[in-house]
Amino acid sequence: MSVTPGGTATTSLTVRNDSDIVEAYTLEVVGDCAPWATVEPARISLYPGTSETVTITLAPPRSPEVRAGDVPLGVRVLPAEHPESVTVPETTVHVEEFHELRTEILPRRRRGWLRGRYRVAVRNEGNTPTRIGFRPEQAGEELRFGFTPANLDLAPGESAETRLRVRIGKPVWFGKPAVWPFTVHTTDGAAEEHAQADAGARPATNVRPPLDAEFVQIPIFPKWLLALLAAILALLLAWFALVRPAVRSAARQAADEVVQPRPTPGGGKNGQSPGTGDGTGAGNGTGKEQGGTGQGVPAGGGSGGTGAGTSVGGGEQSSTTIDVETSGGQDKTGSYTVPQGKVFGITDIVVANFQGDEGVMTITFGDRKITTIALETFRNQDYHWVTPIEIPANATVTAKVTCAKPGTPATGRQAQQCHEVLNVSGVLADVAR
Repeated sequence: MSVTPGGTATTSLTVRNDSDIVEAYTLEVVGDCAPWATVEPARISLYPGTSETVTITLAPPRSPEVRAGDVPLGVRVLPAEHPESVTVPETTVHVEEFHELRTEILPRRRRGWLRGRYRVAVRNEGNTPTRIGFRPEQAGEELRFGFTPANLDLAPGESAETRLRVRIGKPVWFGKPAVWPFTVHTTDGAAEEHAQADAGARPATNVRPPLDAEFVQIPIFPKWLLALLAAILALLLAWFALVRPAVRSAARQAADEVVQPRPTPGGGKNGQSPGTGDGTGAGNGTGKEQGGTGQGVPAGGGSGGTGAGTSVGGGEQSSTTIDVETSGGQDKTGSYTVPQGKVFGITDIVVANFQGDEGVMTITFGDRKITTIALETFRNQDYHWVTPIEIPANATVTAKVTCAKPGTPATGRQAQQCHEVLNVSGVLADVAR
């Protein structure tokens, strides 16, 4: 007899009492069919020479646990009075095949520039081994598909996965994402063979419907990048068209204002120093001090007499260089002394820190401190005065260097000592008395 999983089938068994006493019989299904087979009635009583027929109902569940094929069926008949006379009549039950798949694709939606990866999970819910294949489908055929592995051999109740790779040939450079829906069909090889073998018969199949998924192709460059590029381009155009010419004009005007003719010390009328009059104190004693040195004619000098100071006569351009080298953590001072009978009207100084040393330099003209500079803030620095700063005879121009750390010159190797150079320029003139 045959039975379909999920359905029912019945058969009968006749029991006869050939003994000479009244006998009661207990009936029980044994064998592989016992979990899903019942016998009614399960107990009967028979007079000698009589018989009764019982019904055996088979109801196998629709489960992979109930394998397709021939299954032995036995019914144990146990007499109550003579248990040693127990008998087990047997027969064979044929369990029909059924095919059922549980399928799932994960994720249902994948985002990417050119490709996406998915997992197709399959479980054989049928009661016979099967070979699962996959067939993708996409309108327009823009997508390319690849399955690894391409087929799955599954026993009843077994699960497995295949990896699906989806790829498109052309990228989307700008704009909105492109959505590409596609479908994956699963094929049950065992069900198809069964259908071909039983021409005209429908196999008991319950294959899941096709799996729907999407590949969302995102653009290479997002929308906000286009807006950013447009803003940058607008800024560049505004710079070259409006801002840059204005900046150049302002810079040129500022340079023209800074570069003014510098008066020459001793270049006053008739070769006399500015503000000294005729050198005798008569007429216009102005009382201006030259460069804050206190020299020149004092205020209110009046007529008659030359006053207490000195004045600078005509001179010539002169410059001197002070070179200072010192080790790290130490101080050293370099100096220049104005010669006897001379006065040095300083108009320019240039400080060079060509090694990039770290530390402090203090520049002093006589008793007057001019500036203190942190070495690490510059490589070359210059200062200029329209009105010269006069240094009297025997006074010194000094450059004191405190070396914190020697720098690295163009050779690329750190120096052993700090090395600074101070160049002082101006007019060296004779002292007029």
